Amino acid sequence: MISRRTMLLTLVTSTLIGGSLPALATSHRFDPVRIFDTDNDGTLDLDEVKDVASAVFDRLDPDHDGTLDVREVRGRLTARELAIADPDRDGTLDKDEYLAIVEQRFRAADPDNDGTLDRKEFRSKAGQALLRLLR
Repeated sequence: MISRRTMLLTLVTSTLIGGSLPALATSHRFDPVRIFDTDNDGTLDLDEVKDVASAVFDRLDPDHDGTLDVREVRGRLTARELAIADPDRDGTLDKDEYLAIVEQRFRAADPDNDGTLDRKEFRSKAGQALLRLLR
């Protein structure tokens, strides 16, 4: 039996490499809730978002050195944002540092503090900032 995590990672990988998925075919707009909602509750919680972000991190790390540099996060984080998010000041982000940014942006996008994000929250400025880390 395939685990939910395996299904999610397969879905994320297919989505990221341009796979044709029914969830994407039904809408011209990227709908993270439809794509990444593994428990089908109409929202994304922090665990679901971190699972996606972890898979994205792995895809962004083509040299498999376990870190992302400014070139590898281009379009997701500015050099300034990377510097702020880099507590050890080594010029890179490891997976834990990347996931810490994801969590920070998740919390910023969750103004009602219910621990989940719905479609409306993803359309906010904070939600869009989070989505840049998940694509």
